[in-house]
Amino acid sequence: MPLALLALAIGAFGIGTTEFVIMGLLPEVAGDFGVSIPTAGFLVTGYALGVMFGAPLMTVLGTKVSRKRMLMLLMGLFIVGNLVSALAPAFTVMLIGRVIASLAHGAFFGIGSVVAADLVAPDKKAGAIAMMFTGLTVANVVGVPLGTLVGQTLGWRVTFALVAALGVLGLAGIAKLVPDMPRPEGVHLRHELAAFKNAQVLLAMAMTVLGFGGVFAAITYIAPMMTHVAGFADGSVTWLLVLFGLGMVGGNLVGGKYADRALMPMLYVSLGALAVVLALFTLTAHNKALAAVTIALIGALGFATVPPLQKRVLDQAHGAPTLASAVNIGAFNLGNALSAWLGGLVIGAGLGYTAPNWVGAALAAAALGLALISAALERRDSAPSQVVAGAAPSEQRAAVHH
Repeated sequence: MPLALLALAIGAFGIGTTEFVIMGLLPEVAGDFGVSIPTAGFLVTGYALGVMFGAPLMTVLGTKVSRKRMLMLLMGLFIVGNLVSALAPAFTVMLIGRVIASLAHGAFFGIGSVVAADLVAPDKKAGAIAMMFTGLTVANVVGVPLGTLVGQTLGWRVTFALVAALGVLGLAGIAKLVPDMPRPEGVHLRHELAAFKNAQVLLAMAMTVLGFGGVFAAITYIAPMMTHVAGFADGSVTWLLVLFGLGMVGGNLVGGKYADRALMPMLYVSLGALAVVLALFTLTAHNKALAAVTIALIGALGFATVPPLQKRVLDQAHGAPTLASAVNIGAFNLGNALSAWLGGLVIGAGLGYTAPNWVGAALAAAALGLALISAALERRDSAPSQVVAGAAPSEQRAAVHH
Protein backbone atom coordinates (compact mmCIF):
# COMPACT_ATOMS: atom_id res chain seq x y z
CA MET A 1 0.00 0.00 0.00
CA PRO A 2 1.33 3.51 -0.84
CA LEU A 3 2.82 5.57 2.00
CA ALA A 4 0.30 8.32 1.24
CA LEU A 5 -2.37 6.14 2.83
CA LEU A 6 -0.53 6.58 6.14
CA ALA A 7 -0.99 10.35 5.89
CA LEU A 8 -4.71 9.93 5.24
CA ALA A 9 -4.92 7.54 8.19
CA ILE A 10 -3.25 10.13 10.45
CA GLY A 11 -5.87 12.71 9.53
CA ALA A 12 -8.59 10.11 10.02
CA PHE A 13 -7.16 9.33 13.46
CA GLY A 14 -7.60 12.92 14.62
CA ILE A 15 -11.10 13.19 13.17
CA GLY A 16 -12.12 9.85 14.65
CA THR A 17 -10.90 10.89 18.07
CA THR A 18 -12.94 14.09 18.17
CA GLU A 19 -16.04 12.38 16.80
CA PHE A 20 -16.17 9.55 19.32
CA VAL A 21 -14.44 10.89 22.45
CA ILE A 22 -17.46 13.01 23.38
CA MET A 23 -19.45 9.83 24.13
CA GLY A 24 -17.24 8.89 27.04
CA LEU A 25 -17.27 12.47 28.35
CA LEU A 26 -20.99 13.24 28.16
CA PRO A 27 -21.48 13.06 31.96
CA GLU A 28 -18.51 15.42 32.60
CA VAL A 29 -19.58 17.93 29.95
CA ALA A 30 -23.21 17.81 31.10
CA GLY A 31 -22.18 18.38 34.72
CA ASP A 32 -19.84 21.25 33.87
CA PHE A 33 -22.45 23.15 31.86
CA GLY A 34 -25.38 22.17 34.07
CA VAL A 35 -27.39 20.38 31.37
CA SER A 36 -28.97 16.91 31.24
CA ILE A 37 -27.28 13.96 29.54
CA PRO A 38 -29.89 13.89 26.73
CA THR A 39 -29.20 17.62 26.17
CA ALA A 40 -25.45 16.96 26.14
CA GLY A 41 -26.23 14.34 23.49
CA PHE A 42 -26.86 17.25 21.11
CA LEU A 43 -23.06 17.55 20.93
CA VAL A 44 -23.20 14.21 19.10
CA THR A 45 -26.25 15.14 17.05
CA GLY A 46 -24.91 18.59 16.15
CA TYR A 47 -21.59 17.15 15.02
CA ALA A 48 -23.33 14.53 12.91
CA LEU A 49 -25.62 17.09 11.27
CA GLY A 50 -22.60 19.29 10.57
CA VAL A 51 -20.94 16.39 8.78
CA MET A 52 -24.09 15.69 6.79
CA PHE A 53 -24.47 19.26 5.52
CA GLY A 54 -20.78 20.09 5.47
CA ALA A 55 -19.80 17.11 3.31
CA PRO A 56 -21.46 18.31 0.07
CA LEU A 57 -20.92 22.00 0.88
CA MET A 58 -17.17 21.74 1.45
CA THR A 59 -16.74 19.34 -1.48
CA VAL A 60 -18.50 21.74 -3.86
CA LEU A 61 -16.44 24.68 -2.53
CA GLY A 62 -13.32 22.63 -3.20
CA THR A 63 -14.10 21.79 -6.84
CA LYS A 64 -11.56 24.36 -8.07
CA VAL A 65 -8.82 23.24 -5.66
CA SER A 66 -6.50 20.25 -5.91
CA ARG A 67 -7.49 17.34 -3.70
CA LYS A 68 -4.32 17.60 -1.61
CA ARG A 69 -4.79 21.31 -0.94
CA MET A 70 -8.44 20.74 -0.05
CA LEU A 71 -7.49 18.03 2.42
CA MET A 72 -5.05 20.46 4.07
CA LEU A 73 -7.66 23.22 4.26
CA LEU A 74 -10.12 20.80 5.85
CA MET A 75 -7.60 19.83 8.53
CA GLY A 76 -7.12 23.53 9.30
CA LEU A 77 -10.87 23.91 9.82
CA PHE A 78 -10.81 20.84 12.06
CA ILE A 79 -8.10 22.40 14.25
CA VAL A 80 -10.08 25.65 14.68
CA GLY A 81 -13.27 23.82 15.64
CA ASN A 82 -11.58 21.79 18.36
CA LEU A 83 -9.89 24.85 19.83
CA VAL A 84 -13.28 26.56 20.04
CA SER A 85 -14.67 23.50 21.87
CA ALA A 86 -11.73 23.43 24.28
CA LEU A 87 -12.16 27.11 25.20
CA ALA A 88 -15.98 27.24 25.16
CA PRO A 89 -17.41 29.33 28.05
CA ALA A 90 -20.94 27.99 27.51
CA PHE A 91 -22.66 24.88 26.14
CA THR A 92 -23.87 26.74 23.02
CA VAL A 93 -20.32 27.84 22.18
CA MET A 94 -19.07 24.28 22.53
CA LEU A 95 -21.84 23.11 20.22
CA ILE A 96 -20.69 25.72 17.68
CA GLY A 97 -17.13 24.45 17.97
CA ARG A 98 -18.31 20.89 17.37
CA VAL A 99 -20.16 21.99 14.24
CA ILE A 100 -17.10 23.87 12.93
CA ALA A 101 -14.93 20.77 13.36
CA SER A 102 -17.62 18.59 11.78
CA LEU A 103 -17.61 20.62 8.56
CA ALA A 104 -14.21 19.11 7.76
CA HIS A 105 -15.20 15.52 8.50
CA GLY A 106 -17.36 14.46 5.57
CA ALA A 107 -15.35 16.14 2.84
CA PHE A 108 -12.09 14.80 4.28
CA PHE A 109 -13.25 11.19 4.20
CA GLY A 110 -15.08 11.66 0.93
CA ILE A 111 -12.12 13.18 -0.91
CA GLY A 112 -9.73 10.90 0.97
CA SER A 113 -11.65 7.82 -0.19
CA VAL A 114 -11.30 8.89 -3.82
CA VAL A 115 -7.58 9.61 -3.38
CA ALA A 116 -7.01 6.28 -1.62
CA ALA A 117 -8.85 4.35 -4.35
CA ASP A 118 -6.90 6.14 -7.09
CA LEU A 119 -3.58 5.13 -5.53
CA VAL A 120 -4.08 1.37 -6.03
CA ALA A 121 -5.16 -1.21 -8.59
CA PRO A 122 -8.92 -1.69 -9.23
CA ASP A 123 -9.06 -4.97 -7.30
CA LYS A 124 -7.58 -3.33 -4.19
CA LYS A 125 -9.76 -0.22 -3.93
CA ALA A 126 -11.91 -1.35 -0.98
CA GLY A 127 -8.76 -2.43 0.85
CA ALA A 128 -7.18 0.99 0.29
CA ILE A 129 -10.31 2.74 1.56
CA ALA A 130 -10.24 0.46 4.59
CA MET A 131 -6.60 1.38 5.25
CA MET A 132 -7.54 5.07 5.37
CA PHE A 133 -10.46 4.32 7.68
CA THR A 134 -8.06 2.35 9.89
CA GLY A 135 -7.03 5.72 11.31
CA LEU A 136 -10.63 6.29 12.33
CA THR A 137 -10.93 2.85 13.92
CA VAL A 138 -7.55 2.98 15.68
CA ALA A 139 -8.68 6.30 17.15
CA ASN A 140 -11.26 4.30 19.06
CA VAL A 141 -8.58 2.00 20.47
CA VAL A 142 -6.02 4.67 21.35
CA GLY A 143 -7.28 8.24 20.88
CA VAL A 144 -10.77 7.91 22.37
CA PRO A 145 -9.84 5.90 25.49
CA LEU A 146 -6.89 8.17 26.23
CA GLY A 147 -9.02 11.23 25.55
CA THR A 148 -11.69 9.89 27.88
CA LEU A 149 -9.12 9.14 30.58
CA VAL A 150 -7.58 12.59 30.24
CA GLY A 151 -11.02 14.19 30.29
CA GLN A 152 -12.03 12.36 33.45
CA THR A 153 -8.78 13.18 35.26
CA LEU A 154 -7.58 16.54 33.91
CA GLY A 155 -10.84 17.87 32.46
CA TRP A 156 -12.57 17.51 29.11
CA ARG A 157 -11.15 20.83 27.89
CA VAL A 158 -7.65 19.35 27.92
CA THR A 159 -8.94 16.49 25.77
CA PHE A 160 -10.16 18.81 23.04
CA ALA A 161 -6.95 20.85 23.15
CA LEU A 162 -5.00 17.62 22.55
CA VAL A 163 -7.35 16.71 19.70
CA ALA A 164 -6.53 20.07 18.07
CA ALA A 165 -2.85 19.12 18.35
CA LEU A 166 -3.65 15.84 16.56
CA GLY A 167 -5.10 17.95 13.77
CA VAL A 168 -1.80 19.79 13.43
CA LEU A 169 -0.01 16.44 13.11
CA GLY A 170 -2.50 15.30 10.48
CA LEU A 171 -2.03 18.51 8.51
CA ALA A 172 1.75 18.02 8.50
CA GLY A 173 1.39 14.40 7.37
CA ILE A 174 -0.82 15.33 4.42
CA ALA A 175 1.52 18.14 3.37
CA LYS A 176 4.51 15.78 3.43
CA LEU A 177 3.18 12.45 2.14
CA VAL A 178 0.11 12.90 -0.06
CA PRO A 179 0.95 13.48 -3.75
CA ASP A 180 -0.52 16.54 -5.44
CA MET A 181 -2.90 14.61 -7.70
CA PRO A 182 -4.62 16.79 -10.34
CA ARG A 183 -8.38 16.65 -10.67
CA PRO A 184 -9.65 14.59 -13.66
CA GLU A 185 -10.03 16.63 -16.83
CA GLY A 186 -13.55 17.30 -18.08
CA VAL A 187 -15.29 16.45 -14.80
CA HIS A 188 -17.49 19.30 -13.61
CA LEU A 189 -20.04 19.79 -10.86
CA ARG A 190 -22.89 18.73 -13.14
CA HIS A 191 -21.18 15.36 -13.64
CA GLU A 192 -20.85 14.96 -9.87
CA LEU A 193 -24.54 15.81 -9.40
CA ALA A 194 -25.59 13.36 -12.11
CA ALA A 195 -24.50 10.46 -9.88
CA PHE A 196 -27.51 11.12 -7.66
CA LYS A 197 -29.85 10.12 -10.48
CA ASN A 198 -28.62 6.56 -10.02
CA ALA A 199 -31.04 4.67 -7.74
CA GLN A 200 -28.24 2.36 -6.60
CA VAL A 201 -26.23 5.31 -5.30
CA LEU A 202 -29.24 6.52 -3.32
CA LEU A 203 -29.94 3.03 -1.96
CA ALA A 204 -26.34 2.65 -0.83
CA MET A 205 -26.57 5.98 1.00
CA ALA A 206 -29.83 4.94 2.65
CA MET A 207 -28.15 1.71 3.81
CA THR A 208 -25.37 3.86 5.23
CA VAL A 209 -27.83 6.04 7.17
CA LEU A 210 -29.66 3.10 8.70
CA GLY A 211 -26.80 0.63 9.14
CA PHE A 212 -24.29 2.74 11.03
CA GLY A 213 -27.13 4.64 12.66
CA GLY A 214 -27.93 1.37 14.41
CA VAL A 215 -24.45 1.39 15.92
CA PHE A 216 -24.73 4.95 17.20
CA ALA A 217 -28.13 4.38 18.77
CA ALA A 218 -26.43 2.13 21.31
CA ILE A 219 -22.94 3.61 21.52
CA THR A 220 -23.95 7.27 22.00
CA TYR A 221 -25.29 6.43 25.45
CA ILE A 222 -22.74 3.75 26.34
CA ALA A 223 -21.43 5.66 29.39
CA PRO A 224 -24.74 5.93 31.29
CA MET A 225 -25.85 2.48 30.05
CA MET A 226 -22.75 0.74 31.36
CA THR A 227 -22.56 2.62 34.66
CA HIS A 228 -26.27 2.58 35.53
CA VAL A 229 -27.33 -0.78 34.03
CA ALA A 230 -24.27 -3.03 33.88
CA GLY A 231 -22.81 -1.65 37.09
CA PHE A 232 -19.39 -0.62 35.77
CA ALA A 233 -17.44 2.12 37.52
CA ASP A 234 -17.07 5.43 35.68
CA GLY A 235 -13.41 4.70 34.93
CA SER A 236 -14.34 1.45 33.19
CA VAL A 237 -15.96 3.33 30.32
CA THR A 238 -12.46 3.97 28.95
CA TRP A 239 -11.71 0.27 28.58
CA LEU A 240 -15.13 -0.49 27.19
CA LEU A 241 -14.45 2.06 24.47
CA VAL A 242 -11.16 0.27 23.79
CA LEU A 243 -13.13 -2.93 23.17
CA PHE A 244 -15.48 -1.06 20.85
CA GLY A 245 -12.49 0.37 19.01
CA LEU A 246 -10.77 -3.01 18.68
CA GLY A 247 -13.98 -4.38 17.19
CA MET A 248 -14.06 -1.49 14.72
CA VAL A 249 -10.45 -2.10 13.64
CA GLY A 250 -11.10 -5.78 12.99
CA GLY A 251 -14.45 -5.20 11.28
CA ASN A 252 -13.01 -2.48 9.05
CA LEU A 253 -10.14 -4.67 7.83
CA VAL A 254 -12.38 -7.70 7.26
CA GLY A 255 -14.97 -5.56 5.49
CA GLY A 256 -12.33 -4.07 3.22
CA LYS A 257 -10.85 -7.48 2.40
CA TYR A 258 -14.09 -9.21 1.51
CA ALA A 259 -15.75 -6.23 -0.17
CA ASP A 260 -13.19 -6.60 -2.97
CA ARG A 261 -14.33 -10.24 -3.36
CA ALA A 262 -18.06 -10.38 -2.55
CA LEU A 263 -19.42 -6.94 -1.70
CA MET A 264 -23.15 -7.59 -1.33
CA PRO A 265 -22.84 -10.89 0.60
CA MET A 266 -20.53 -9.02 2.99
CA LEU A 267 -23.29 -6.47 3.57
CA TYR A 268 -25.95 -9.15 4.11
CA VAL A 269 -23.92 -10.89 6.80
CA SER A 270 -22.73 -7.79 8.63
CA LEU A 271 -26.08 -5.96 8.66
CA GLY A 272 -28.08 -9.05 9.63
CA ALA A 273 -25.72 -9.96 12.44
CA LEU A 274 -25.62 -6.34 13.62
CA ALA A 275 -29.41 -6.23 13.98
CA VAL A 276 -29.38 -9.43 16.05
CA VAL A 277 -26.53 -8.32 18.31
CA LEU A 278 -28.10 -4.91 18.98
CA ALA A 279 -31.37 -6.59 19.96
CA LEU A 280 -29.50 -8.92 22.30
CA PHE A 281 -27.70 -5.95 23.88
CA THR A 282 -30.90 -5.08 25.73
CA LEU A 283 -30.32 -8.31 27.67
CA THR A 284 -26.52 -8.55 27.75
CA ALA A 285 -26.25 -4.95 29.03
CA HIS A 286 -27.25 -6.29 32.46
CA ASN A 287 -24.16 -8.51 32.70
CA LYS A 288 -20.65 -7.04 32.76
CA ALA A 289 -18.89 -9.80 30.81
CA LEU A 290 -21.63 -10.19 28.20
CA ALA A 291 -21.92 -6.43 27.81
CA ALA A 292 -18.19 -6.15 27.09
CA VAL A 293 -18.33 -8.87 24.42
CA THR A 294 -21.42 -7.30 22.84
CA ILE A 295 -19.78 -3.87 22.63
CA ALA A 296 -16.83 -5.36 20.72
CA LEU A 297 -19.21 -7.18 18.35
CA ILE A 298 -21.19 -4.01 17.68
CA GLY A 299 -17.97 -2.22 16.72
CA ALA A 300 -16.85 -5.07 14.45
CA LEU A 301 -20.16 -5.63 12.68
CA GLY A 302 -20.91 -1.92 12.35
CA PHE A 303 -17.60 -1.01 10.76
CA ALA A 304 -17.55 -4.10 8.54
CA THR A 305 -20.20 -2.24 6.52
CA VAL A 306 -18.12 0.91 5.95
CA PRO A 307 -15.63 -0.13 3.19
CA PRO A 308 -18.29 -2.07 1.22
CA LEU A 309 -20.78 0.80 1.29
CA GLN A 310 -18.15 3.41 0.43
CA LYS A 311 -16.85 1.28 -2.45
CA ARG A 312 -20.38 0.65 -3.73
CA VAL A 313 -20.98 4.38 -3.95
CA LEU A 314 -17.67 4.88 -5.79
CA ASP A 315 -18.52 2.04 -8.19
CA GLN A 316 -22.01 3.30 -8.94
CA ALA A 317 -20.86 6.93 -9.32
CA HIS A 318 -17.95 5.92 -11.58
CA GLY A 319 -16.31 8.79 -13.42
CA ALA A 320 -17.38 11.55 -11.03
CA PRO A 321 -17.39 10.02 -7.55
CA THR A 322 -16.01 12.80 -5.30
CA LEU A 323 -19.28 14.48 -4.31
CA ALA A 324 -21.16 11.18 -3.96
CA SER A 325 -18.33 9.82 -1.81
CA ALA A 326 -18.45 12.87 0.47
CA VAL A 327 -22.25 12.79 0.70
CA ASN A 328 -22.08 9.13 1.71
CA ILE A 329 -19.85 10.12 4.63
CA GLY A 330 -22.52 12.67 5.47
CA ALA A 331 -25.04 9.83 5.30
CA PHE A 332 -23.11 7.96 8.00
CA ASN A 333 -23.48 10.97 10.21
CA LEU A 334 -27.11 11.55 9.32
CA GLY A 335 -27.63 8.06 10.69
CA ASN A 336 -25.59 9.00 13.77
CA ALA A 337 -27.67 12.14 14.32
CA LEU A 338 -30.97 10.33 13.77
CA SER A 339 -30.09 7.48 16.10
CA ALA A 340 -28.60 9.73 18.80
CA TRP A 341 -31.81 11.79 18.74
CA LEU A 342 -34.03 8.71 18.80
CA GLY A 343 -31.94 7.19 21.59
CA GLY A 344 -32.30 10.34 23.68
CA LEU A 345 -36.03 10.35 22.91
CA VAL A 346 -36.64 6.83 24.25
CA ILE A 347 -34.47 7.49 27.31
CA GLY A 348 -36.31 10.76 27.95
CA ALA A 349 -39.61 8.87 27.65
CA GLY A 350 -38.59 6.79 30.66
CA LEU A 351 -37.91 3.53 28.78
CA GLY A 352 -34.47 3.14 30.34
CA TYR A 353 -30.87 3.33 29.16
CA THR A 354 -31.12 0.05 27.21
CA ALA A 355 -34.04 1.26 25.06
CA PRO A 356 -31.74 2.78 22.38
CA ASN A 357 -30.56 -0.76 21.58
CA TRP A 358 -34.01 -1.62 20.21
CA VAL A 359 -33.86 1.51 18.07
CA GLY A 360 -30.47 0.39 16.73
CA ALA A 361 -31.69 -3.14 15.96
CA ALA A 362 -34.64 -1.78 13.98
CA LEU A 363 -32.40 0.57 11.98
CA ALA A 364 -29.91 -2.20 11.12
CA ALA A 365 -32.72 -4.54 10.07
CA ALA A 366 -34.11 -1.83 7.79
CA ALA A 367 -30.66 -1.42 6.22
CA LEU A 368 -30.54 -5.16 5.51
CA GLY A 369 -33.91 -4.90 3.81
CA LEU A 370 -32.59 -2.12 1.55
CA ALA A 371 -29.53 -4.22 0.68
CA LEU A 372 -31.78 -7.05 -0.46
CA ILE A 373 -33.89 -4.63 -2.51
CA SER A 374 -30.76 -3.12 -4.08
CA ALA A 375 -29.47 -6.54 -5.13
CA ALA A 376 -32.88 -7.54 -6.54
CA LEU A 377 -33.05 -4.35 -8.64
CA GLU A 378 -29.52 -4.97 -9.89
CA ARG A 379 -30.41 -8.51 -10.96
CA ARG A 380 -33.56 -7.26 -12.68
CA ASP A 381 -31.67 -4.55 -14.56
CA SER A 382 -28.98 -6.96 -15.73
CA ALA A 383 -31.40 -9.75 -16.78
CA PRO A 384 -32.37 -8.37 -20.26
CA SER A 385 -28.73 -8.01 -21.34
CA GLN A 386 -27.94 -11.50 -20.10
CA VAL A 387 -30.89 -12.94 -22.05
CA VAL A 388 -29.81 -11.16 -25.20
CA ALA A 389 -26.18 -12.24 -24.76
CA GLY A 390 -27.19 -15.92 -24.45
CA ALA A 391 -29.56 -15.97 -27.41
CA ALA A 392 -28.89 -17.02 -31.02
CA PRO A 393 -27.86 -14.22 -33.43
CA SER A 394 -31.36 -13.98 -34.93
CA GLU A 395 -32.91 -13.88 -31.44
CA GLN A 396 -30.40 -11.21 -30.35
CA ARG A 397 -31.43 -9.02 -33.30
CA ALA A 398 -35.08 -9.53 -32.47
CA ALA A 399 -34.51 -8.72 -28.78
CA VAL A 400 -32.53 -5.59 -29.60
CA HIS A 401 -35.18 -4.52 -32.15
CA HIS A 402 -37.89 -5.13 -29.56
